[in-house]
Amino acid sequence: MKPPIYVTQPYLPPLEEFIPYLQEIWDKKMLTNGGPFHQQLEKALCEYLGVKHLALFSNGTLGLITALQALRITGEVITTPYSFVATAHSLLWNGIKPVFVDVDPNTLNLDPARIEAAITPHTTAIMPVHCYGHPCDVQAIQKIADNYNLKVIYDAAHAFGVQDEVGSVLRHGDLSVLSFHATKVFNTFEGGAIICPDAKTKLRIDQLKNFGFVDEVTVVAPGINGKMSEINAAFGLLQLKHVDQALARRKSIDAAYREALKNVPGIRCLQDAGEQVANYSYFPILVEADYPLSRDALYQKLKDNSIFARRYFYPLITDFPMYRGMPSAHRENLPVAFAAAQKVLCLPIYPNLANSDLARVTSILKGD
Repeated sequence: MKPPIYVTQPYLPPLEEFIPYLQEIWDKKMLTNGGPFHQQLEKALCEYLGVKHLALFSNGTLGLITALQALRITGEVITTPYSFVATAHSLLWNGIKPVFVDVDPNTLNLDPARIEAAITPHTTAIMPVHCYGHPCDVQAIQKIADNYNLKVIYDAAHAFGVQDEVGSVLRHGDLSVLSFHATKVFNTFEGGAIICPDAKTKLRIDQLKNFGFVDEVTVVAPGINGKMSEINAAFGLLQLKHVDQALARRKSIDAAYREALKNVPGIRCLQDAGEQVANYSYFPILVEADYPLSRDALYQKLKDNSIFARRYFYPLITDFPMYRGMPSAHRENLPVAFAAAQKVLCLPIYPNLANSDLARVTSILKGD
């Protein structure tokens, strides 16, 4: 039996590198509540990502929930059906109605051409997702938001380190929310962050993630407990030392997949976001009708060979019971997203993926 290959595995630096961080936490006896490692990681991430203000969270979902609270979003928010459920769940947690619109067939990001038709008098914001780390059409989305006086909150869970021609893609919109879950390009075991445009917004978000406390006796908002622990922050500082090496390896795996699969009938790779913007966080393929196997049959064949690909994102968010009754969730309104969900398969990509294991995956895809 060959060893299993998973769609992703977290990069784990040598354990001995983490021990000094743990020792310092034990010595200082400060485990959470914005300790020294927390403060160091916020500063280091701002420098690495090229942003001015960043608020750490215990996970990305709480970041999304708090971002909506920080901007006082109500009513309806336009978003994508093609994402992880946390995107839409964060809206329901805030009593907001998600309104789903279809995605672009090339990027699988929210299609700006379909946004305006979904705007109603109750619409207050747009929540796009930089799917697979490929940047949304931020200029088109911002133009619509400006025309209709809407806020824009980016679910940037996949977009750590992603750049555009000017700088970090995280600077777009009113807020951007990152995930540092163990499956992400950069991780803190569990974690996340909100990119803030100014110090005033960061202060409000920092209060909201700490129950709404301003000082020991003053609570100004119904906040939540979203604080990142010192252990998670310390691991993030260690991860940051290795992230460029990890990104370089992901880039080489992406290139190897594209070369190996370029002439395989029925296998379509999504367009390359380009070296200047990509972080190679996922490697999705679309299994088209002219491939000898259906997507699910290929998924099972890989699984039978101990290769655990994932159908990100299947089912669509709009297929789950809490959403499918909404008018905007009807499949006839979302043909591109529905077709992609039936075809997509994300292949293994992570820094420690051996070339021999990559060859195992591509050999099966090519039918060798």
